[in-house]
Amino acid sequence: MSAAATVPAATSPTAGVSRGILLMLLLPGLAALVITFLLPLIWLLRASFASSTMSAFGGGDLTVQSYSTVLFDPFYWRVAWNTLVLGFNVAIFAVVLSYPIALFLARTESRFRGVLTALAVAPLLTSSVVRTYGWMVILGDRGVINSTLQSLSATSGVIKLTNNSFGATVALIEILMPYAILAMLSGFGRLNAQLEEAAAMLGANRFKVFTRIILPLSLPGVLTGALLVFVLAISSFVTPRLMGGGRVFVLGTEVFNEATVTLNWPLAAALSVILLVLFSSIILLYQRALRALEA
Repeated sequence: MSAAATVPAATSPTAGVSRGILLMLLLPGLAALVITFLLPLIWLLRASFASSTMSAFGGGDLTVQSYSTVLFDPFYWRVAWNTLVLGFNVAIFAVVLSYPIALFLARTESRFRGVLTALAVAPLLTSSVVRTYGWMVILGDRGVINSTLQSLSATSGVIKLTNNSFGATVALIEILMPYAILAMLSGFGRLNAQLEEAAAMLGANRFKVFTRIILPLSLPGVLTGALLVFVLAISSFVTPRLMGGGRVFVLGTEVFNEATVTLNWPLAAALSVILLVLFSSIILLYQRALRALEA
């Protein structure tokens, strides 16, 4: 046996060269991540403890006044509650409505599968602002639904479908459904037609096949879709602002108001940090639920 063959792979010169090349390839991405994410996050945390808007840009005393305002003001507790309720409602309905579409796309063997998938996510090619204005036309006081109901004499007056949480929820469900479909499609890899055929041969009807095999195997994808939709919903600003008509208060709209209307940047930063804490909490819950499913 040659001496070169007895050298461990971990100590060979080529291993060191490979690690060096890998590190060089990682450096640009790590630098971009630090510049575009980590440094702004540090500045945001620093600004949340600033004593005034001017001191948020550097210097000045540090204080917890912004967090005290948020924690001891019932208004911001209602805002946080409204944000969570909106996120959960949108996530639940978006996943329920998107699940049959994603399941069909994952199981179909049609040659038009690619086209159907493209059609399912085609709304993403249109700005969410445009789609929100479309829902304002549909759900408005003189929109399609109210005009149709009044022409059929089904209602005596206008049904308030906008300028409230209902309109914001409906619009967000439609806007975020393509994300749910894509997320669930990526998580449906465990589905196996042979398992369904075996269950059917053992006497299981379609309902049992769905509840005992299809649904459990697809739950990781469902959780991924729900997480993505929930995060996008609680961080949304345009749709609650337009569909709510200034009457729907969520963390996204309040961050905008504090940063651009009242120019209270420390308070806006504190609300942003609280929103990030919500993100982190939901992600931790998702990871625990995913581990429980895998176990």
